[in-house]
Amino acid sequence: MPGIAPVVLILGAGPRVGLPTAKAFASKGYKVAVAARSLNEADSTDSQLNIKSDFANPDDVFNAFVKVKRELGIPSVVIYNAGAATFSHPNDPFAIPLDAFKRDMTVNNTSVFVAAQQAVLGFAELPADAPRVFAFTGNILNVRPLPQFLESGAGKFYYVDERKADGSAAFKIDGEAHAKLFCELAEAKTQGPWLQTFVKGVGYTDFGPYRL
Repeated sequence: MPGIAPVVLILGAGPRVGLPTAKAFASKGYKVAVAARSLNEADSTDSQLNIKSDFANPDDVFNAFVKVKRELGIPSVVIYNAGAATFSHPNDPFAIPLDAFKRDMTVNNTSVFVAAQQAVLGFAELPADAPRVFAFTGNILNVRPLPQFLESGAGKFYYVDERKADGSAAFKIDGEAHAKLFCELAEAKTQGPWLQTFVKGVGYTDFGPYRL
């Protein structure tokens, strides 16, 4: 039966960001649900609900919310951490096969919409004092186009983007630093800037709208 502990749903649970984030929220008393293609539902534990999901199929996102609500309760924190990418040569960004582009757009856009839609529907049922956070693990592509990553930047709540101290892209992102920021956003009493650029060991850092 759903209890009174807050629930976090992490859509996309890889070893770099998703699983460290799950661990961070569990340490703060959250009931944790993680969804990903690689998960085995039989490996669920008392502290973590595993949901096998393929975000190339938006119905899997809807079904994940149904399962979480049934088994843990309504999630007050939803983190979309899934992503798909088909890389192209920087001199020929439109060489990506259409089928691959459509699949990746579904993961990076359509399934995000479904996740946000279901999150907001759930938020409306939560107690007035419950946290309500929808966050998206992003990257620099929403402000700086990179030809070889064309379709990854075609669409990108809180948009969490790790940077280096000088504001440049942190390509080797840090999972624990992401997890720390996600927890801070969930516990914040006021709404912060939608674009959460941050530096490992420092936290949120405002690089300005055009600091690329």
